[in-house]
Amino acid sequence: MEITGRLVADAAVRKTNNEKELTGFRIAMNRRYISNGEQVEDTTYVDCSYWRSTAIAPYLTKGMIVQLHGHMSASAWLDKDGALHAGLNFHVNDLTMLTASGVKTENKRASTTANRRSNKANAGLEPSKEFNN
Repeated sequence: MEITGRLVADAAVRKTNNEKELTGFRIAMNRRYISNGEQVEDTTYVDCSYWRSTAIAPYLTKGMIVQLHGHMSASAWLDKDGALHAGLNFHVNDLTMLTASGVKTENKRASTTANRRSNKANAGLEPSKEFNN
């Protein structure tokens, strides 16, 4: 399955109960449609888990658009007050950054110039194989 969305916050590395590390982040997916003659925008938030490498976490920054491949799962739980909650989780196998990361680089001017010259949708960045192995 493939989904595309915008990160609503910077990614974070977290540990599971059995001490396995993963990169966690949340994306927003917008859907626009017409209802009763008016345009409506509906947003779905999806929690994502990337298990392959935590090295990617600093590059997944708020506002960037990512394309994800993997599978979806749903979960339900009771909080400490007994209230029922439900959520969607996308288990990411591969990801592509469609916009540039907000991570600061030492030579920001050179990278900005290169991005302006590019007509590619991903701002001149090539997908890294390092994170998808």
